[in-house]
Amino acid sequence: MKCPNDDTELAAAKRDGLDVEACPRCNGMWLSRPELEQLEDEAFHLGDDEKGTLMADPEPSSRACPQCGKPMQSFQYRFYDLQLDYCEDGHGFWLDAGEDRRVLELMKEEEARLRRSRTAEQTWASHLQHLRSHSIIEKVRDLFR
Repeated sequence: MKCPNDDTELAAAKRDGLDVEACPRCNGMWLSRPELEQLEDEAFHLGDDEKGTLMADPEPSSRACPQCGKPMQSFQYRFYDLQLDYCEDGHGFWLDAGEDRRVLELMKEEEARLRRSRTAEQTWASHLQHLRSHSIIEKVRDLFR
């Protein structure tokens, strides 16, 4: 397979704990869908259902799929400020140099945000439960504390 950036032959490489095809010249990498999910799972431990939509706003890319040679599509990764390319025939995803690190950062941030949100929801539910358990006089007193 050839690099969609500079036509260099992709070589087997180990990145972020994954065996991938990478370009020795530009350091981009080719990932299958399961490999992209494995990469995300390095930083995100709440399950695939919590990750949200993978692809937003697809549009034609100037790059060709390293596997089939067809033009790829560019998309906004999970509504973040990160553009990735993918093969419409499902062959894989192209990440430029450093974009794997960015995916990991975004997944860490998303997991932290979801955990904070869950903690806030639990705190609010506990507060509501507390309010429901008192008499009306105790509720009024709680308002002035």
